[in-house]
Amino acid sequence: MSGVTIIVVSAVILIVGYVVYGGWLAKTWGIDSEKLTPAVRMEDGKNFAPASRFTVFAHQFSSICGAGPVTGTIIAMMFGWVPVLLWVLIGGIFFGAVHDFGALYASVKNNGKSLGQLIEKYIGKTGRRLFLLFSWVFCCIVVAAFTAMVAGTFQMTLDSAGAVDTVASYAAGAAGTISILFTFAAIIFGKLSKQFSLTGLKQLLLAIALIVIMFALGMAFPIYLSYYGWVAVVMVYLVFASGVSIQTLKQPRDYITTIMMIAMIACAVIGIFILSVNGQGDVSAPAFNGFVLVNAKTGAKSYLFPLLFVSVACGALSGFHSLVSSGTSSKQVSDETDMQPVGYGAMVVESFVGVVAIVCAAIVYKDMNVNMVDANGTALYTPFKIFATGIANSMTLFGVNKNVATVFMTMNVSALALTSLDAVARIARSSFQEFFAPTNDVLDVESAEGRTGFAKLAANRWFATGITLLGGLALTFGGYLNVWPLFGASNQLLGGMCMITLAVFCKCTGRKGGMLYVPVAFLLVCTFTSLVQSILSCVSALSAGGVMVIATSGLQLVVAVLLVVLGLIVSYNCLKELFVKKPGSIPDEEPEWSEQGRADYLRRSKEHLDSVVTKHKEHSEALG
Repeated sequence: MSGVTIIVVSAVILIVGYVVYGGWLAKTWGIDSEKLTPAVRMEDGKNFAPASRFTVFAHQFSSICGAGPVTGTIIAMMFGWVPVLLWVLIGGIFFGAVHDFGALYASVKNNGKSLGQLIEKYIGKTGRRLFLLFSWVFCCIVVAAFTAMVAGTFQMTLDSAGAVDTVASYAAGAAGTISILFTFAAIIFGKLSKQFSLTGLKQLLLAIALIVIMFALGMAFPIYLSYYGWVAVVMVYLVFASGVSIQTLKQPRDYITTIMMIAMIACAVIGIFILSVNGQGDVSAPAFNGFVLVNAKTGAKSYLFPLLFVSVACGALSGFHSLVSSGTSSKQVSDETDMQPVGYGAMVVESFVGVVAIVCAAIVYKDMNVNMVDANGTALYTPFKIFATGIANSMTLFGVNKNVATVFMTMNVSALALTSLDAVARIARSSFQEFFAPTNDVLDVESAEGRTGFAKLAANRWFATGITLLGGLALTFGGYLNVWPLFGASNQLLGGMCMITLAVFCKCTGRKGGMLYVPVAFLLVCTFTSLVQSILSCVSALSAGGVMVIATSGLQLVVAVLLVVLGLIVSYNCLKELFVKKPGSIPDEEPEWSEQGRADYLRRSKEHLDSVVTKHKEHSEALG
């Protein structure tokens, strides 16, 4: 089958899904453009910062579109590209987009509460504490994994004499330099946009100009650092990305990153079209390999269910997205009508990225795939290398210099991880602060008033950032890989907990929630099946003995059992509330205001009134 056919059909399906199902969902739950959002009412110069529709979309999209749409989809293609594509399309429209939009919607209707705070309101305090602890540890593991991924992408290559191989290290070094410049460019972009009130085309042109400058400087002055050097650079960046106000660095960075990602998607699609015209665009990967795969060497079995559905998270459904929707995006939406394009739309676009990754990997499958190994059994090609190489090669077909294409794709691949990395660091810091907050009020999370001891210290965002990043750094060097195999199941467990909470929210507020029941049931069955399989696998490995086995499988077994217990406790309490709570028993929260939010709203209202009066006066004078 032609890759172009898959791309076009998938794009049509996703667009129809957004317009029809997404529109129906927004209409069913209710969107009120006249209501002031938490970002407007509770603006505080730190976390609540109203922004344009595209700016918030860019934040949501770049934060959720991490490594998953590429890594998960390409690895899962061991079952064939057809089941992976079906899960991305069906899961993206009916599971993931509903999940992301629902978390955003519930948060906006509750003064910007995070998912943990929503759980306390609709489920109970115990559920909130357990969830926040899980969320913090989960995010620390992601910080460790993505830090290692970025540092590994940028690290220099040494020659046989131990010196830097500048030829082999060039693309990584240039992309690393661009990443460093990205931080300063984002701050400049944000400052200039605010100072000169840039919007629309002018803002877009400024972003493109800064991207061109960054790439030119990065390719001219590549920086060569070791793996540990880049880990240090990433950690310093995360301190500022997590601690400073969201409009200072995160918002402008996500805007620029999204422009780059859109360019990457466009280049991939154009390249696939050109390959098809040249007769090279047909997929070479097998369509379906079966429901059960057996490893020829070890005899180990891999089952399509549940492995496919926990491996392909980003691109279909990822629990992490609920933390972004409720933790950061809900505090930036300036109009309720923006919720569908931000929550539902960003997920649909991410699903399309997953489709592009599938097609790219399926076309180059005969030459590059994750099953190819060297003489030592080491994989020759990672999912990221397959994706980046496939698009970079296709870019050369329409005149892009190969070095430019390679650096561009290396930068985009790292940006996929970096933008999720700074989002997850910020969310982890907030989860840490929320855990020690004395009330369930959003504005009390960073307030030290009424607190004593460690709880007072935890209210300080820089202290909370430091503790969080120390946890992530420790895991980077101290064994996050030992529990990483459980990430997929824990991520989908998070998604299941979010969907149950949304179901309770809908019932308590008198909204229809029936569309959530099938995703909830599927996620819980899928997640618990995966965890039970992991437990049985760990027990089997432990029975074989060995110190290293005990260190890895033993730890995995403990974590897997804890995840099952956590999932059962939260699921039981959620399901109990779902059956006990009366429809419409808990209305949406009364609007809350911050001092800055009220002052800014009154100022804008006065400016608008003065403008209307001035125009009316000018009109009257013109009439004579």
